[in-house]
Parts: sequence; C-alpha cells; structure tokens
Amino acid sequence: MATGHTAPDPAKTRIARTMGKAAIFSEALPFIKRFRGETVVIKYGGSAMVNETLRNTFADDVAMLHYVGIKPIIVHGGGPHISAAMGQRGIEPQWLDGLRVTDAETIRVVQSTLAGEINPDIVRLMNAHGAVATGINGLDGNLFVAEPKDERLGFVGEVTEINPGLINSLQSEGYVPVVAPLARGGDGHTYNLNADTAAAALATALGASKLVYLTDVEGLYRDLGDQDSLLSRAIVPELREMMSGSGVSAGMLPKLQSAIDAIEGGVERVHILDGRTQHAVLLEIFTPEGIGTMITAEPEATP
Repeated sequence: MATGHTAPDPAKTRIARTMGKAAIFSEALPFIKRFRGETVVIKYGGSAMVNETLRNTFADDVAMLHYVGIKPIIVHGGGPHISAAMGQRGIEPQWLDGLRVTDAETIRVVQSTLAGEINPDIVRLMNAHGAVATGINGLDGNLFVAEPKDERLGFVGEVTEINPGLINSLQSEGYVPVVAPLARGGDGHTYNLNADTAAAALATALGASKLVYLTDVEGLYRDLGDQDSLLSRAIVPELREMMSGSGVSAGMLPKLQSAIDAIEGGVERVHILDGRTQHAVLLEIFTPEGIGTMITAEPEATP
C-alpha cells in the first residue's frame, strides 16, 4: 500500500553529511586563527599511551595541530611501562607523595625505558600519521638541568634550569618535538623528572599558550568521590584550596602544583582532559564547549 512517502534521496543524504562536516570545520576556524603559530605543550600519558585506538586518534590530533600551523610539543610519561620493566628486574616500585622513589638501579631502568623504548615508539607513531616528529630527552642540549628534589626520593629532580634552544630550532624547522622527562644534575647524575612538572616547566620557558594534560579522569573534581562535582573551569586559588584538603589523590598533587606553576609562570590556560575520549585534544582546542577542566588565573577568562 502506498504511504505517500518516498525513499530518501541518497544524494541529498550525502550532501547533508558533507554539510555537517563543513560546519565542523567552520566552527573550528576561529580557533585555528587564534592559535596558529602558538605553542601547545601536551603531557601525554595514561590510557591514551596504551590503548591502540586512542594512540592513533591522539596521533591524528597532533598531526592536525601541526598542519593547521599550531606548534605542538609532546612531553610523555611512562609510569606503567617503567613499573613493568622494574618488575622484570625484580625491583618493587615505591612512591612518595605521588612521585616514584628512584634509586641508582631504578634510574637506569627509567632512562632506558623512557629514552630507549617509549620515546622512539611515540616518534614512530606520530610520523606514521604525518606529524613529522623527532625525539629528544631532557639530557639533549641540557634541555633540563635539575637538582635533587628530596633525598628520600633519590634521583628525582627539581628543574633548576631550562635551555630551550634545541626545542626552538626543531620547531623552526617544522618538527614536532617528543620529549622524554630526564634531566642532567649539577652533580653529573641523571635525574628522573615527573612528566607533569617537566611539561609545565617547558611550557613556561617557551611561553606556550596552552598546557594540556591527558589523564584517565574526566577532569578535576571538587570532591573526588562525587561524580557530579566535575569542574569545567577552575582558578589557581581553588586549586590551592583543594590541595590543602583531603579531596585530591596523591597522583593528582604533582599535576595540580605544576598547573599552578605554569599559570603563575605566564601560561594562559591549563587543561586537564580525559585521554580516554577519542580526539580529546581537538575537542578542547577547536570547539567552544571544550571538555575536561580549564584552569586560568582569572575567573572571567574565556576559552
């Protein structure tokens, strides 16, 4: 029986889909104009480093930033990889205030894992997606110079000096630097840097517009146990208040402190994003809504 309705025109359906894609690009255009030529430092870690689908979509995001003229820098972690390598050597990981206790044997594992395994793997991934990446570590060109952070932590460093000349050269030649968070100590030793701290220090030294943390949480919660307390925006005094209470996990403490340091060092915006969300970086930078938590110095700041 005739219903009076006709089948959808395949051509019109295709045009509608194409128009939707065009609208996405049109929405992104003001953000591309705003951040073209700007440096964005991305701390890469969590599930986005181990889940193959997320690894590939992150690489796509970095390539997109690169090709529209934004200058991404990746500072990567590697906690699970390091812990696994330590386990293979019979070394039990120990932690203090969210930081890995790093003795002489552990720093050798950290260096070989970060610089010898993880960094080249990320570079390979980025280049496979067209990002023209190159890998370095904090020892190269004395990028990071550090002193011991706390004698209880062993070879964990506190950054005392940054020499960004190598990074600047790589950026001017069109490369995406991929940085392993190691540092040279004034005493001649190699030091392990917390990747969040290293990313913040580098973003500050380079005058980055954005510092992005990829994590395994949706963002920053005012109350760690309350899923409805997710903050879309936060300012430095709020972070200090949260750190003084008991609502922040030990692993989040270095991240919040480094976010504060970056903002006070001149970085305009810090973003804590859920790296388990595909294309999290593009959603944050190229959409008005953004995702995760944006941290600024002033409450009236706009995305």
